[in-house]
Amino acid sequence: MKKTAFLLAFSLFTASLFAQSEIKFDKTTHDFGKIKKGINRAVVFTYTNLGAKPAVIEFAQAECGCTTPEYKQDPILKGQKGNIKVTYTAPFSGVFKKKVTVKFAGVKTPIELEIDGEVILK
Repeated sequence: MKKTAFLLAFSLFTASLFAQSEIKFDKTTHDFGKIKKGINRAVVFTYTNLGAKPAVIEFAQAECGCTTPEYKQDPILKGQKGNIKVTYTAPFSGVFKKKVTVKFAGVKTPIELEIDGEVILK
């Protein structure tokens, strides 16, 4: 029984890693450093489709309203690149860390992008 449960869990984990390896981001984190309060800053996260099937973003969702992901839902063919622009509006002073969850069609496990930095007064 334990062996069966282990094999099932291992198979699911391996399938998840295989699916994620079909989409390769150049980077998944970005440090903005110091940003003046009230200023918008953006970063573009670029990815490559390494899989045989076209890659399509189902959704990209930020954890708060101060972070906005922008992307196209056009299929990205094998070997081609796509991107997601993430804009942060610096509403409050202090250190921040924000995540954007990206879900690709046909890939069970979403990918998390992360931005961080420090908002300073003008």
